[in-house]
Amino acid sequence: MTSAAGTPVLRDPGAQDPRGRLDRVTWTARAAAHAARADALTAEHRARQARREKHPVHDFLFTYYGYKPGQLRRWHPGAGVTLEDAPERAAWRWYSPAPGVEAFAPDAAAYAAEKPELARLVRLMLARTAARPGQFGCFGLHEWAMVYRTPEHRHEVPLRLGLAGTDAVVEQGELRCTHIDAYRFFTPEAVPRNRLTPTRESQPQLEQPGCLHAGMDVYKWAMKLGPLVPGELLLDAFELARDIRILDMEAAPYDLSDWGVEPVRIETAEGKAEYVRRQRGFAERGNDLRARILDAWEPAPTLGS
Repeated sequence: MTSAAGTPVLRDPGAQDPRGRLDRVTWTARAAAHAARADALTAEHRARQARREKHPVHDFLFTYYGYKPGQLRRWHPGAGVTLEDAPERAAWRWYSPAPGVEAFAPDAAAYAAEKPELARLVRLMLARTAARPGQFGCFGLHEWAMVYRTPEHRHEVPLRLGLAGTDAVVEQGELRCTHIDAYRFFTPEAVPRNRLTPTRESQPQLEQPGCLHAGMDVYKWAMKLGPLVPGELLLDAFELARDIRILDMEAAPYDLSDWGVEPVRIETAEGKAEYVRRQRGFAERGNDLRARILDAWEPAPTLGS
């Protein structure tokens, strides 16, 4: 952070260094381990990119959220953790000088000052979602609602039950989607069948931990906080999003057998039970990550809740 004159401002040591300090040997080792882990997580995607190949399941985290593998490689220590002997971090966004020789730390106050609305939104989404009970009666029908009564759909793969069979599953079930970024892809015929009408404005009031897409979005919120989230925690959120995406597509109406995806047949009692079992596990993992992000971040009290 800089003063009005453009000179670096050295914050109060008690405020700037609340989470401890890492010497250069320690933090560079953690950064290297993080980069290696990130590379392993993105290796298949990068190989497909080099071959100009697409994957209907695994590309989603990179195309929908728009974050590139290189962004996952960049390690941060988390808000308030001072990196000693770190001159290369001087120009990094939302890092401020800390006590010590060429020491710098991610600065939550600087982030909140530059992006107050985003800071409020992220904290709101994390805290409120975690505080609500999970809902486990949707059975993944949001994906089915996206192809309801239409011969065209976004994925270039066939429907495993065909058009009529897919429509019948929607009509025999109940659409209970709470997530705007799934609901907005519903076909016009499916929209009035949904119990709720999610909007961007109502998202903080409707988001709940049982929603698969809300669980994947934990990765998005972690990425939006940049250096305030420890790199290891960011990759934990990415792994959760990856695992959720797999179930999301296993329970979808598509025939993905050519891609090695075995369906979770949510049109059956056994499939519904399997879906809910895994959905509950993801809800627990998501809430654990939400709590860890909020704890690592420690937003200023003025952000509100």
